[in-house]
Order: sequence, then structure tokens, then C-alpha cells
Amino acid sequence: MGRIRVGTASWTDRTLIASGWYPDGVESAQERLAYYAGRFDIVEVDSTYYSPPAENTAALWAERTPDDFTFNIKAFALLTQHPTRPGSLYKDLRDKLGEAGEKKNVYLHDLDAAVVDEVWERFLSALEPLRAAGKLGALLFQFPQWFPIGRRNREYILQVKERCGQDRICVEFRNKTWLSEENQESTLSFLTDYQVPYVVVDMPQGHASSVPPIVTATSDLAVVRFHGHSDKWTSKDIHEKFGYLYSPEEMAEWAPKIRELPAKETHVLMNNCYSDYAQTNAQQLVDLLDLANKP
Repeated sequence: MGRIRVGTASWTDRTLIASGWYPDGVESAQERLAYYAGRFDIVEVDSTYYSPPAENTAALWAERTPDDFTFNIKAFALLTQHPTRPGSLYKDLRDKLGEAGEKKNVYLHDLDAAVVDEVWERFLSALEPLRAAGKLGALLFQFPQWFPIGRRNREYILQVKERCGQDRICVEFRNKTWLSEENQESTLSFLTDYQVPYVVVDMPQGHASSVPPIVTATSDLAVVRFHGHSDKWTSKDIHEKFGYLYSPEEMAEWAPKIRELPAKETHVLMNNCYSDYAQTNAQQLVDLLDLANKP
């Protein structure tokens, strides 16, 4: 069994703060991150999906966490072909959008190649403080349900890998064609051939964005993300969508699967971020995997 890191996809969610998970007196951003990092050794930053990160913020994350702490970063929506609010782009680039800037949302194909290059450069450059501190884990590229298997999309994944250089990426699919019975083997072989980590997903089944929880690794890094099993998965309210507390029995079923993943390092992130659900389940996994105080 390689190194296993367990954490959550948030430490600042308002419902987490309201839950009482943080004790009295732990109120500032610095105090909350320090408290979180004293209990888990990895966190996934999801705010970077909505707006590109700022370098000074990344520097504060690096300064406020222990040497062995790891940050996984969710890629900016534009870079995963999701709809993106023009207002979330860098201010000086908005003027270069032309008519596209008048839309409610823009997509990658709406932007000139030079603007796309600039977004990529700035997104990656902002992470330099984490990179320099040895705290940058994987960049999560969660592709939308309209990103089906095909030559063009395989090529885009390889372009993403090339753009990111020495930074590790991992890919999460939300289109079932990648992991259908007829395509599963070719998808996993493709990712293995190029050493791109595949994200194991536990999520509600039977929806347009559902993919099966195939537990495997396609590189020396394995990534597992838990989205819960809410019966309101299609809700636009993210707390309804992800508000699911796994039972101890469910966590116990997952522990051996995680332990047996053939990877040098495994990142396990609880994304059931409502109240203290994610932190509760993450701690259960830490205990089940006997990871406390282990390097």
C-alpha cells in the first residue's frame, strides 16, 4: 500500500462553519486552515473552478500549512470546456472578448487562441507558491457531460497534460461513454499509456452525468472523489446536490478498495460538502485506513 492522503473538497463552506466543526475561537481564515491542516494532510481547492486563483492567495495557503500538506486544485471552468462567466476572467482580458463578452457565459471556443494561452499561463503561474513549497498535488480536470469519448477529446486531454508540464493532472469524466462496457478498457488503456491519473468517482447513478465507480489506477497517482448519493442530484442547490452523509458501513466498504489501489500515492477527497459531512466521513476513512500520524 502506497501513501494515502485523505481530506475534503472544502474548508470554508458556510454550512461547515455553521456546523460547529471549528471550535470557538477558530474564526479567521488563517485559523481555520491551520485547524483543518492539523487533522488532514490534503485539501481540494474548488473555488479555482469559479475564478482563477491569485498568486498571493496561493502564497498564504503555502505559508499557513505544514510542510507535508498537499493542495489539489480544481481547474478553472473555462479550461475544462464548461460555461464561464465573462466577469470571472482576468479584467484586462475581458476587453478582448469582443461580442462574446456580451454573453451570459463564454466557452473555450469563443476565445481567440492568444487569450486562451494567456488564461492558461496565468492560471498555472498563480500556483507557483504551492509548487515552490512542494505542496502542489494534482490539478483536477473535471470534464462536463457533453465531453464524450472521441479522438478530439482524447487529443484535448493530451493538450492539457502538455500545457501543465511537470504539474500532475487528473481527469474526471461526467459522460458515461468513456466508461461504458465497450469503451472502458480503451479509456483506461489510453490514460495508462500517457500516465494520466483517472479519478475514481462515487456518485448517484442513473443520471445523464453519472459514471460508474470503477476502482482502478492508471498511473502512480490514484485519485478518489466522493460526491455522495443524494436523491436531489439534479438540484441547482449545491447543498442539496452534495448533502449526503455516508454511513459508517459505506465507508467501511470503501476502505479496502482504497487500500488496494496499485499506486504510489492515493488522494481521497470527500466532496459531500454540506455541514460537517465531508469532514466526518474523511475522519472515518482516516481511522479505517489507520492513517493517523503516519507519513
